[in-house]
Amino acid sequence: MARDAELELIRTAAPPGITNRATLKVLTPNGYQVAHQGESGFTCVVMRGWSAPTYTPEQFVGLTYEAAIRAPICFDQIASRTVLPYYELRSKLGMEGKTPAEIRDGVARAYANGTLPRREGVSFAYMWSADQHLGQGIGHWRPHVMVFAPYYTNDMVGGNTFGSPMPQLSDDAGTPFAVVVIPVDPNLALKVKGGKP
Repeated sequence: MARDAELELIRTAAPPGITNRATLKVLTPNGYQVAHQGESGFTCVVMRGWSAPTYTPEQFVGLTYEAAIRAPICFDQIASRTVLPYYELRSKLGMEGKTPAEIRDGVARAYANGTLPRREGVSFAYMWSADQHLGQGIGHWRPHVMVFAPYYTNDMVGGNTFGSPMPQLSDDAGTPFAVVVIPVDPNLALKVKGGKP
């Protein structure tokens, strides 16, 4: 994406009270680079297909190289330190042309040897963009909060069906990289000014 378009899309990841004070990173050929240094501890980026789950569900792992994926996300202070490095590593490995299995193995090695920080507690991120595109069969979906909850399983949040308006495990249930998705009111979705980038 063009840098200005990416920054505009990043700013739709969360309410302005969050994005205006957050660090904004854009994707470059050398990985994510700071475009604006914030003071709140939040960090916002636009994730690509390389951010697909490491292990499950299998159909999402297959989105690793779907070029159309644009997923604006704003990580809270804890997730900026403990979760964002995971997505940055996945992106680096993806940009190197690694297969989904090679990305999985690279993540596992980095986690085992301490290169990736351990997620010892729960953290979260906003994904409120009306212009997000999360892949074939998902599209723009609804605004939601991502809760990074190590080792959580879907039954721990009520066993809700994936895609429902209720909290549900989306990625890597039962692993250190488990993600609970909590949908929010669709009227809270934020659009890029002047239309899609």
